[in-house]
Amino acid sequence: MLEATVINEAATQETAEPKQAKKVKSRAGLYGYLFLFAALIGGLLLREQKLVNPQNGFGYWLGIVGGSLMLFLLLYPAGKKSTILRRMGLVKHWFRIHMIIGLVGPLLVLYHCNFSVSAMNSKVALYSMLGVAVSGLIGRYFYTRIHRGLYGKRAGIEDLRAEIADAMSNSRGLAAILPKFIDELHTVSADLMGDKFTRAISMRRSLLWNIKYYVVRARLFLTILRELHGHAVVSDTMRANKKNLQKTANAYAAQQVRLMRQVAQLSFYERLFSLWHIFHLPLFILLVISALVHVLAVHMY
Repeated sequence: MLEATVINEAATQETAEPKQAKKVKSRAGLYGYLFLFAALIGGLLLREQKLVNPQNGFGYWLGIVGGSLMLFLLLYPAGKKSTILRRMGLVKHWFRIHMIIGLVGPLLVLYHCNFSVSAMNSKVALYSMLGVAVSGLIGRYFYTRIHRGLYGKRAGIEDLRAEIADAMSNSRGLAAILPKFIDELHTVSADLMGDKFTRAISMRRSLLWNIKYYVVRARLFLTILRELHGHAVVSDTMRANKKNLQKTANAYAAQQVRLMRQVAQLSFYERLFSLWHIFHLPLFILLVISALVHVLAVHMY
């Protein structure tokens, strides 16, 4: 009876988000980056052909549109603080636009200048723009480490710990049949769930979790395999459902250890994200100033 209950719970479990939806989001992002990469390679290969003239016609307007898009990057920070702009759309939509134009704008400017510059003011403007684009990608990485997904709300340390505690108390029936695995999982999480854990976790300890994550996960998987093998030897029902139960238990273990790593690393990435802001803003200001100087120099001389 117990075996049937556990197997039934494993078979009927549901995930928070459909796998198909995750695949669609991931695929869309991948296609976008592939298009950007192909456009960059194509532009580099064709730069000697000088297909556009930066000072006239299509090439000139590529610079205007690309530069204007870079100015639109200010919409995201403005959208987070402005009541009017917030009413026009959710902040996550502004963030999505911010990321897209932060990549498309520099691409248009690169085509505008045929991927090469000669004048000093042009070099400063171009390198500042590329610096902002690269910095934006780095900031995106830090952002995803302290938020729930790319467009989710900011993750809180207490929320994550509560999520771990809730999942630990609801082991999907696995505690009854894999007690050694559950006990080991409780031991691993005890350090992060205890009162001695603080937000001021050291950088050393945080980085160690990058390595510990894979070690702990592998050890839990091995414990699951051993326990299931022991049950399968004496039970035909367990032997017939061993693969399904192992898949369920492995997914549960991976989810728990992933949450633990996120807890351990949250304060570390919060500090990195704060430092990134200090670096990114002056870089963007330099871009705006150098771009204005470039535009004035082009039209005055």
